[in-house]
Amino acid sequence: MSDAKISITFEQDHDRLDALLTSFQQQKRIDFAKAAAAFVEFKSGLQRHIVWEEDVLFPKWEENSGMAEGGPTQVMRTEHRIIGECLEAIHQKVQANNPDSDQEEQRLIDVLKTHNMKEERILYPSIDQVISDQERTELYQAMKEIPEERYRTCCGSERS
Repeated sequence: MSDAKISITFEQDHDRLDALLTSFQQQKRIDFAKAAAAFVEFKSGLQRHIVWEEDVLFPKWEENSGMAEGGPTQVMRTEHRIIGECLEAIHQKVQANNPDSDQEEQRLIDVLKTHNMKEERILYPSIDQVISDQERTELYQAMKEIPEERYRTCCGSERS
């Protein structure tokens, strides 16, 4: 991670995750093994992204802005639970080598589309406004220190 603004780093991660999901969707009926690998990377990457937000970004924003109870981060956390349910539904299909996950994927895409837009247009720019350069450096360091086992398991295997 660089010293880029939070909004830039997290928007780039959204784009990377979107590309992995698209790869899964394009490959699942052509080369399921390749699709499954893309899904594993997508799922663990999205889980990491959520852990970064919930463990590091949101608490700092709440501290600096004074908005915790009932604020935008509470809405984001609720949506993260829905995203997790969607991921798990697709995960179950991947584990069963079942490419028929279109409904589950569409639900996830629908949730992510509005969720990411709120983060990119409102929350991330707000975080950039309420943190100092030093705090941003500390946030990136804290994100690097999160143990991989918090987010790196999928489909019965751990990835290094």
